[in-house]
Amino acid sequence: MAGRKRRKHRLLSETFKDDKRVSTKEKDEQDHHESWSILPSELLELIISRLTLKDNIRTSSVCKKWLSVALSVRKVNKPPWLMYFPKLGHLFEFYDPSKRKTYSLELPQLHGCRICYNKDGWLLLYKPRTQRVLFFNPFTREMIKLPRFEMTYQIVAFSNSPKSQNCILFTVKHVSPTVVAISTCSPNATEWTTVNYHNRLPFVSSIWNKLVFCNGLFYCLSLTGWLGVYDPIEHTWSIRIVPPPRCPDNFFVKNWWKGKFMAENKGDIFVIYTCYSENPIIYKLDQENKEWVEMKTLEGVTLFASFLSSHARTDLLDDITLGNSVMIGANRIHLKVFGSTRLMTYQYWKASGEVVI
Repeated sequence: MAGRKRRKHRLLSETFKDDKRVSTKEKDEQDHHESWSILPSELLELIISRLTLKDNIRTSSVCKKWLSVALSVRKVNKPPWLMYFPKLGHLFEFYDPSKRKTYSLELPQLHGCRICYNKDGWLLLYKPRTQRVLFFNPFTREMIKLPRFEMTYQIVAFSNSPKSQNCILFTVKHVSPTVVAISTCSPNATEWTTVNYHNRLPFVSSIWNKLVFCNGLFYCLSLTGWLGVYDPIEHTWSIRIVPPPRCPDNFFVKNWWKGKFMAENKGDIFVIYTCYSENPIIYKLDQENKEWVEMKTLEGVTLFASFLSSHARTDLLDDITLGNSVMIGANRIHLKVFGSTRLMTYQYWKASGEVVI
């Protein structure tokens, strides 16, 4: 009888201990969740502000507090618009890929002008008859005149918005097999500055046709894929010892140079090759190893390519239709979405040309 009582007490004691262990485990888990939920708002903002747009949206579903913080630090980029040139008249069409809507604007200010480059909503224009160079914003109709300059068909670009104090215009052309002429200007300057630099490349390789501004430097890509770099602060010109990106076998066809594009995003430089009906081939410059690396995924980057200038965006709100993709201003191009097994079709109207703005 006494043995049964002792055994019963022992079983009750073990059951109490097991319940206590289970209760303690549940309490630890509860404390763990509460420790995240009671984080100071300042620390939570710091953490969430470093997330991508997709992770920010996921974070906002945790609780009301996280939703409030996620919305307060959420940064959504907008894709650039495509601007189409009219065959006649001054009625230009603008296509918004995020809303898939087309708008029309009368822009008589562009009469007699050649669009040389575009960035941050600004067009860089050139009037061959008067050699006038100017900035023009088609949305605000604001115009900024620059010193006159004889500009042939060499490439030209500017670093950032002409409203900023550190805006620099840059153009380069070859003047002989061993010399290139680099000209620079700023919106508040009274004249252009031109300096000749020795060029170590053969004549054909020194024909520069693609240009981007990245990390304070102008990067120029030649017809054959060599990379020239100009430092506007140090006023130096150099050729990077980086082998050209490998071209597709069927890339060298008629007008092959029209199928190559160059863009930058947050310090990364991309080169895009398009081969008609085939998917584009994209390379990213590995600055440390001095080589071009073929991209298997764009890691959320969307590339907008046009002949005059190309742009890249991340953290686009419509991630399903824009993220991890390439959009080319052309008739209709079937592009495979990187990291996916399906094909997506982007259709544009082909006027006499197009610009990503």
